[in-house]
Amino acid sequence: MEKITIETVVNAKLEKVWDTWNNPEDITQWNSPHESWHTTRSEVDLREGGRFVSRMEAKDGSAGFDFEGVFTRVDPQKAIGYRMGDGREVEVEFEERADGVLVRETFDAELENPVEYQREGWQSILDNFGRYVEAKA
Repeated sequence: MEKITIETVVNAKLEKVWDTWNNPEDITQWNSPHESWHTTRSEVDLREGGRFVSRMEAKDGSAGFDFEGVFTRVDPQKAIGYRMGDGREVEVEFEERADGVLVRETFDAELENPVEYQREGWQSILDNFGRYVEAKA
């Protein structure tokens, strides 16, 4: 299975980046690939074996789905691994640097959509995350 990696640097402290990534109230504010979508609810049980779910919906009500999975690794302020409902694996790394925190996501590509489309969608969500954290700082 092909792996896709995306990343961004967030100009904020590591603790704030980590907390914002994992806080359900914050997730509903930044977790969307496009302004026409939003996350209406989020639940996070941040521990190995814990589950998460984010309900993503088109703002016009035309579509929606649950993005969910089980945490396979939780290394506080360093890394999170999870397995999505369809079995694909995701690794998220948090690396403190002089210019902020590098957030790098590596995920298994799915077979339904082109790799570039998947990369763009996930990158858009990650960029929204970075902007949200920096605006909140």
